[in-house]
Order: sequence, then structure tokens, then C-alpha cells
Amino acid sequence: MAVRQATVQDVPRILEIYGPYVKNTAISFEYEVPTQEEFTKRFLGITAEFPWLVWEENGTVLGYAYGSRPFERAAYQWCAEASIYLCPEAHKKGIGKKLYVALEQLLQAQGYKKVYAIITTANEDSVAFHRAVGYKETATMPNCGYKFGKWYGTVWMEKDLNTWDAPPEKPRTSHI
Repeated sequence: MAVRQATVQDVPRILEIYGPYVKNTAISFEYEVPTQEEFTKRFLGITAEFPWLVWEENGTVLGYAYGSRPFERAAYQWCAEASIYLCPEAHKKGIGKKLYVALEQLLQAQGYKKVYAIITTANEDSVAFHRAVGYKETATMPNCGYKFGKWYGTVWMEKDLNTWDAPPEKPRTSHI
């Protein structure tokens, strides 16, 4: 049982975990499961700047968490977004918390000041999880996503990672 940096070789399994969230739930607002090629490109773009971690047991990846850019404008560069997905058998075992602790430590070391979680209202368990690991709800955007014939909102949650003195430098890439 271990948290480790994800590699491009993990992409097929990561996509296998993510696919059911897209196909069967409104937890992801994507309508179509990305192809492996599309997802690999996404993975490489994110990992050029942010950490992407997996939880592995007995050679099998059971979940993953990664940081990404929540906003594009330069003034937001000290903010990150955290995302997490677990396979069904990994739920309620503390794996998510361990992945988040490791992810937040890396984001903090990179120099990020704040981390956001943007959660669909279809995912009440995720809202509860984020509260339990120290995130605070800062905004709710009702009826902003439409999937499976129903409108869903998003809940924005945030957590401070570092002090709010003037940032001395840009956050470092994930290769710290």
C-alpha cells in the first residue's frame, strides 16, 4: 500500500477508474469518456506543472489525486485545484485522505497558497470528505451543469496551504 507519483504507464488504469464517473454519474460533468490518447495528453499537460499521485496496492492502482490550474490568469498562479477519483472498492478506507495529505504537501512545497475543490452537487460524499479534511465551502453555483436530463450545481471549497505574505517567486513545477 503506497502513494506514489503517477507515470504515463498508469494512464490506462487511471482512465479505467475515471470512465464510470463519466458514463454513469454527474460527478464528472464530461459527457464522453476521453480516449486514451486524449487522456494521456491531459495527463502530460498537468504533470508538467502539478503533481499527480496514485494509490497502489499489490500492483493495482485503486485511486488517484492530482493538482491542476483552476484559473488561467497570471494573478491566480498561486492557486491550485485538487481532484480525486477512487475505484469503488477503495471508498471508505482512508485512501482518499492519504492521497490528499500527500498531494497537499507537494502543492505546499511547490509554493501554492490555496487549493480549491470544485464538486458537483451530485457528489454529497465528496463535499463531506472535503469538510473532513479541512476544506471550507466558499461558493455554491446552482444549476450550472446539465447531465442525464437534470440540472446540477457546483460547490466550491477551499483550503489555505501557505501563509499569505507576498509571494517571492512563482510556484515551482511538480518536479521538485
